[in-house]
Amino acid sequence: MSDQVTNILLVGVGGQGILLASEILSETFMLAGFDVKKSEIHGMSQRGGSVVSHVRYGKEVFSPIVPEGEGDILFGFELMETCRSLPLLKKGGKVVVNDLCIAPPSVLMGQEPYPEGLVDRIRAGFPDVLLVDGQQLATEAGNPRAANTVLLGAVSKRLDIAEEFWLAALEKMVPKKAFAVNLKAFLLGREL
Repeated sequence: MSDQVTNILLVGVGGQGILLASEILSETFMLAGFDVKKSEIHGMSQRGGSVVSHVRYGKEVFSPIVPEGEGDILFGFELMETCRSLPLLKKGGKVVVNDLCIAPPSVLMGQEPYPEGLVDRIRAGFPDVLLVDGQQLATEAGNPRAANTVLLGAVSKRLDIAEEFWLAALEKMVPKKAFAVNLKAFLLGREL
């Protein structure tokens, strides 16, 4: 195990399952034998506001916060929130992003338009981008709300952690009644 710390940022809006995804990530890394630190920032998350979760793992991790410009992976649940968080990534960082736009209140009230060309903006700064149709794949798995687990599956392929740890964490953290759908969603994401 190297001394390097891996920094993952999860960003989106309230209600997208970001906190569950960060719990599963953290559990996976702990099961794989790493030190893990996690922190969340909720901006009116109950009202569809921004949610950012920092997950850091390695041999020894001292702080739960990913310093600006040091993120290894940006795990975006919504396009505009992903764009907003690009400064947190380091040069050469990876982006896994849900192909989804959720209009904030200012757009819904007609005060401003939803920005265009977000995927191109992301790719301009970070060529290693995986655009995921999370809702479509989650619907195929049996529940459109499992998009977070589809995205988790896609992220899992970008990390050198054995599948057994991912599956064990998923089984531990997801409610039993929702496990079969979430397992299918996770595996669809891993196939991307």
